[in-house]
Amino acid sequence: MIDETVFRGTRLCIVGNICRDSKTAPISPDVRLFQDGETPTESIVETIGGGGANSALFATGLGAETRFAGKVGTDWQGKMLEHTMRSRGVESFICRDPEVQTGNSLVINYTNGCRHFISHQPNNYNLNFSDIDLELFAKGGHFLRADVWFSEQMLAGGNAQLLKAAHNRGLATSLDLNWDPYWGFAPETRIKARKEAVRQILPLVDMLHGNVRELNCFTDSTDLTTTFQRLEAWGAETVVVHMGAQGAGYYCRGDFIVEPSVSVRKHVNTTGSGDLLSVCLMLLHDRKDIQYGEKLRLANHIVADFIEGRRQFLPTLSMGPDYS
Repeated sequence: MIDETVFRGTRLCIVGNICRDSKTAPISPDVRLFQDGETPTESIVETIGGGGANSALFATGLGAETRFAGKVGTDWQGKMLEHTMRSRGVESFICRDPEVQTGNSLVINYTNGCRHFISHQPNNYNLNFSDIDLELFAKGGHFLRADVWFSEQMLAGGNAQLLKAAHNRGLATSLDLNWDPYWGFAPETRIKARKEAVRQILPLVDMLHGNVRELNCFTDSTDLTTTFQRLEAWGAETVVVHMGAQGAGYYCRGDFIVEPSVSVRKHVNTTGSGDLLSVCLMLLHDRKDIQYGEKLRLANHIVADFIEGRRQFLPTLSMGPDYS
């Protein structure tokens, strides 16, 4: 089997969210969580959050040259997050905006494998195309647009501009579909309009990423076969599928390859495994000499190591120096 040396010399450029995450150790999803009281957990850790920032740290940890663009405030938290990214070797193209507050997410992890995010991320909601320095693309590589749903300004044309700019500079492109916070919450007309905004940019995407639930919800489908048909009709011919305990899948023009997951004895890291899987596939996108089954198997082994805590790609945050 191929090993991680295949990631050496690869490049990944990312635009996406960055925030502070407070993550609980798994707790039982009991009804008492909706009542007055207190629930103990084995740990609560603070890390960098945001699919974009996490993906940048994963790529750097695998040995890739990584560039990240996002937005923070000029508050101490924004400075801490940017400092942490730089200290891990990520080249920063982060925009600092004194008019916004750097955001936070609370990640509640459950013993059944599910999770729930409670977030307030004004910095990410206010990302604009004008905040992004296109020098980000100067060294080439693969481009990931992560966290596509959060900024209304980017949905209303900014994402298309960004993907076109990447293609014009010769970069292959990925889009992480992830979960729209408005699904199941906002009026159906608004959800439909937001989905349509993302569907319009699919012809600009070389590789689409998401888990089964996200992909099916986006396509208003209940099965992957229908989902793939609709995605391909809309312009997305290649899809990386996060399948949890069932493994990982790769769809391209009618062919669907699935590699089973690697067994995990304990769950230390319960968030970020899908981002890590996708990063592995993005970094190897141009390696036509490697079969996709091999790529998926390598990614599954790396993901298993991360889940079990043998690989710590995401640093915990500390006050450290004075960021005020």
